[in-house]
Amino acid sequence: MAKIQEMTQLSPTMEEGTIVKWLKKEGDSVSPGDIIAEVETDKAVMEMEAFESGVLLKILHTEGAKLKVGQALAVIGKPGEDVTSLLADLPNPTPNQTKVETTQAKETQTTKPSVAASTPNVSSSKETETKQTSINSVNTTVTPVAEFTEANRGGLRVLASPLAKSIAIEHGVDLHTVMGTGPDGRITKKDVLDTLSQGSGNSRSSGVAVSRSDEVVTLNGMRKTIAKRLTESKQNLPHFYLNVDVNAKAMESFRTELLEFQKHLDPELQVKVSLNDIVVKATAAALRFHPKVNASFQGDSILQFGRVDVGIAVSLDGGLLTPVIRNADKKSILEISKEVKELAKRARERKLKPEEFSGGTFTISNLGMYGISRFTAIINEPESGILAVGSVEDKPVVENGAVVAGRVLSLTLSCDHRVIDGAVGAEFLRTLKSLLEQPSLMAGVV
Repeated sequence: MAKIQEMTQLSPTMEEGTIVKWLKKEGDSVSPGDIIAEVETDKAVMEMEAFESGVLLKILHTEGAKLKVGQALAVIGKPGEDVTSLLADLPNPTPNQTKVETTQAKETQTTKPSVAASTPNVSSSKETETKQTSINSVNTTVTPVAEFTEANRGGLRVLASPLAKSIAIEHGVDLHTVMGTGPDGRITKKDVLDTLSQGSGNSRSSGVAVSRSDEVVTLNGMRKTIAKRLTESKQNLPHFYLNVDVNAKAMESFRTELLEFQKHLDPELQVKVSLNDIVVKATAAALRFHPKVNASFQGDSILQFGRVDVGIAVSLDGGLLTPVIRNADKKSILEISKEVKELAKRARERKLKPEEFSGGTFTISNLGMYGISRFTAIINEPESGILAVGSVEDKPVVENGAVVAGRVLSLTLSCDHRVIDGAVGAEFLRTLKSLLEQPSLMAGVV
């Protein structure tokens, strides 16, 4: 008897998936465990397995279709089996749903000129053309919202785009003096700019402001999940923050020594240890000494994890992921360095497996490479803490009672106050600071 293959939940936070590629075609034999399609979830591109034996009788949705978890995806049954009645009972439209979705964006304008020149303002239209844009649901998309409108000035109708009229208002250009090159003689932005560059049009200003129309960015699955989870975390977890400055001179010297040692082992030096790798190792060691920080709120109890699995926030196009370094406290800095770089690479390629980006016990977020000196991060539930790492900066420090030029690294710990009290968080940071300022101490906890 024919069975429906549903869109499977391929990651813990997945609510919908987009078919990237069918790996089996109608008529192919399949068995449980066979990969039949690649599906983009909110986190990565995953492999969809068949759960029945037989023949792929019907593919219900084409590549690019976005489906909710549990929605019918395909039909598997015996060769030649009639599935007409089975398809008729499906609640969702089939077969071969188109892979694109169509969105509409309309812009309503007002005729009153804006006082602020920095905010383009345009007049209301009697007719607003709506442009439908076919959007591939796999990708984040941009929908244009500004189209040509019709105005009435001085008793004569002038056809111009809202952006063209905005620039004209800002620079005092009389649209009656501008020759339109758009459809039906409509005036475009380029027409107005050409008029200004020629010094005509009664312009009040010799400069031309760079303007652009509004854009509507459609949320992809990853961005939807980030928005939902971080909103819940910020609303539900009582965050508080602790900050400490670390003298980074010893860290930098330690890294230089490690790089020299790596060159000795590997002359081509394929993977270079970074300061962030050292921070990850030191954080993992500190978590081992402070299990109250390596914990999770469970409603009527607190779970202190016996493992130290550190998540590393990785920025992606359209969102972020947190690949997890398992048992980071038991790994050397060199091992951590290689694993971080490999996981980050596959995260950006959207090739991570669910077990590689879920189940962490603590997270580190580093924005130092962007020149950010200090910031606070939102906790990644169900964890109870996240460490925000800034850049290493030249600052004065006190050494042996004297103020000298130093290198300072700022760390900020976000804590869930239901689990981590101020003193507990402070003790954790003190241990972490000691390990970073005296890296040789980590030799005893490798």
